[in-house]
Amino acid sequence: MKTPITFPKAEGIHTRQAHCDIPDGLYEREHGRSGFFGPASHILHAHKPTAWTKWEGPLELTLLDLNKLEDSAPCPWKARRFMHNANTQVCFWKFSEAMPDLARNGDGDMILFFHRGDGEFFCDYGHMSYREGDYLMIPRGTSWRLEPANPAEVLTIEATEDSFQLPDRGIVGRHAQFDLAVLDTPKIDEAFKAQQGEFETRVRAKRRNQITTVTFPYNFLDAVGWHGDCCPVKLNWRDIRELLSDRYHLPPTAHATFLSNTIIVCTFAPRPIESDPGALKVPFFHNNDEFDESIFYHAGNFFSRDNIGPGMFTLHPSGFHHGPHPKAFAAAAANNKGERKYTDEVAVMIDSRFPLELDELPTGVKNLDYMNSWME
Repeated sequence: MKTPITFPKAEGIHTRQAHCDIPDGLYEREHGRSGFFGPASHILHAHKPTAWTKWEGPLELTLLDLNKLEDSAPCPWKARRFMHNANTQVCFWKFSEAMPDLARNGDGDMILFFHRGDGEFFCDYGHMSYREGDYLMIPRGTSWRLEPANPAEVLTIEATEDSFQLPDRGIVGRHAQFDLAVLDTPKIDEAFKAQQGEFETRVRAKRRNQITTVTFPYNFLDAVGWHGDCCPVKLNWRDIRELLSDRYHLPPTAHATFLSNTIIVCTFAPRPIESDPGALKVPFFHNNDEFDESIFYHAGNFFSRDNIGPGMFTLHPSGFHHGPHPKAFAAAAANNKGERKYTDEVAVMIDSRFPLELDELPTGVKNLDYMNSWME
């Protein structure tokens, strides 16, 4: 894709380069469109754009502690859904026993992100082992089941009536972030052959969010081989080589891992912190209009947030701006001498082109004081 040369307007005090050389005592806010891909302006403020003293009304920034959700049955259709719209369903699935039945999603592709646990994955195409930190992308219509060796905690993301693809890496090339060779696919191995047999199995197929159960007098996972390019793939965050720039803080979309037509799934993994003295070293204040932004915190300390740990989830809807917490902003400013070299975080970002709705959740899961956490 080519970008036309344009000549942005400028007024008053401004910088020559976004996110760089911001004058002392001023704060930059990006007013952007189309999820960091569209037109944008950068406004310099005399006060932090998140220094509000009161917030009233239905628009809110949300923090959920998914660790407080109860365990689910060993079936993905019983997992606790906590966020959705017409184009996606996001669930947190906690279970410890092997799935007694096969699952099949007729509504769209699914991504499983394993927050905790390890075990075995069996499907139409064969067998793969999984571990903590794995993404498992399962194409629509695939029959599958999990056998956990240890209790599993899984973030599930559905591309409703859609599919997940890999982002176009553009000028950095098709091997950037991760080579396709690191993607694992199911094998017709001894573990897969050993689970086959003449015993009754059931497939619980989801379509239009309703479950139909189909029973077979044999193990439906009886494949002896296959070829093609429609199959589950596995990717661990440790195999992602983050894009970086010493002199410029890259937007979240530079860390995109999977895309549907309306959902962007990004992975934030440990990376070098910008070393240029003038470069912003923490996510910039911004309003990402047209996209709701949400983040699942998997491991480490997320460098733009305070008092948020693994298993927590934030949702920041479009319609107003947000940015780093005051302590995180201060820590980044104090790091201008470069004592801290790397970020310490692993997180999954889910951005949605259309508004996301929160489901009703048990008392205590939602942090009612989150809005006040930006107040200094």
